[in-house]
Amino acid sequence: HMSTETQAETLTLDEILAGLKEMHRLILWNDDINTFDHVIFCMMKYLDYSEAQSEKIAWKVHNEGKCAVLEGSFNEMEIYRKILQQEGLTVSVE
Repeated sequence: HMSTETQAETLTLDEILAGLKEMHRLILWNDDINTFDHVIFCMMKYLDYSEAQSEKIAWKVHNEGKCAVLEGSFNEMEIYRKILQQEGLTVSVE
């Protein structure tokens, strides 16, 4: 019978890192500057979404004001935030 303390320590490094990776999301915000087409283009070009998926994201941002478009480590999210900001999109990491 293992105590819960021992069980907690049996997590592999990979599992711990995988857990950390879930912690950050890249959020795309609605703004008055970008067209639907530009948002769709950027989602397809940089985030590998299909055209249909990209349209859904554009509509969600339009209707709800924001949409989480990517999940991963903080450093990864920061890289994409910078890329998308250079394209003129309004993005943040949470």
